[in-house]
Amino acid sequence: MASPVSKRPVPSAGRGPLQAELLQRASLALRTQNFAEAERLAIDVLKASRTEIIATWILGRALLAQNRAADAIAPLEKAARRTSDPGIETLLGAALGESGRRPEAIDQLRQTAARRPPFLPAFQELAGQLAKARRIDEAIATIDNALTLAPDSIDLQLDLARLHLERNARSEARAILVKAHAGAPGRPDIATLLARVLRQDGDYATAAEIYRLALALRPDDAMTRADLAACLFEMGEREAGEASLRSALRGRPQMLAHAAYTLAHSSRGRIFFRPSALRKFLRSDMT
Repeated sequence: MASPVSKRPVPSAGRGPLQAELLQRASLALRTQNFAEAERLAIDVLKASRTEIIATWILGRALLAQNRAADAIAPLEKAARRTSDPGIETLLGAALGESGRRPEAIDQLRQTAARRPPFLPAFQELAGQLAKARRIDEAIATIDNALTLAPDSIDLQLDLARLHLERNARSEARAILVKAHAGAPGRPDIATLLARVLRQDGDYATAAEIYRLALALRPDDAMTRADLAACLFEMGEREAGEASLRSALRGRPQMLAHAAYTLAHSSRGRIFFRPSALRKFLRSDMT
């Protein structure tokens, strides 16, 4: 599922220049994944103004990213009661769910998803929490409801396809992904997921074509390059497949196990019992 809690709440009014600077630094720290610094700066802002909603949101995101969801609940609950902001409420639902309080998370998110105008990240987070509870049919119904409100949302279509894949309904997922890929051809996440479904269905040629499109957008994506290699092996294009694997492995020793799996599980692949033999075969510079 896409991360649905990334949308910020409505900014607070009456912010001083020092607060504005601290918030800007906190936002930058969050974007660059310096979560401890984002937490520290957000707390500094909240010391001066406990009603600063964006600082609370940044604090919640930073704590969740540090696997400290339980610590995020209290400040988010206070802000949610004070502001009724759907972004804060959605983040609270995520924190409750990650803290093991999933029934409360689902109740909170259902309330937020019932708001109008609709706040789509609440639907996404609700579907995610339902899926984690293995209530896949309810999760699918949640995204279906959201799509009646925003039928052109590519992110919702992608979420729906992923949920169908959770129950191995590949034909439903494939139809959704074909539509989403046509609507957003520049999205490599959609392209690679569609290609994966096509590959599972045995349509290796079309999958390979879509993997190549994804690599044109993201040339350094080693996993996609390895997946392309798997398609090429199944198509009988062994030399091209081996070249693609070499490119995926070059400078990435962490890809060695995936390369071995790709070769071993192809109907025209190879099996290596020693990593050194695999490295020699692929002639890859993994330093």
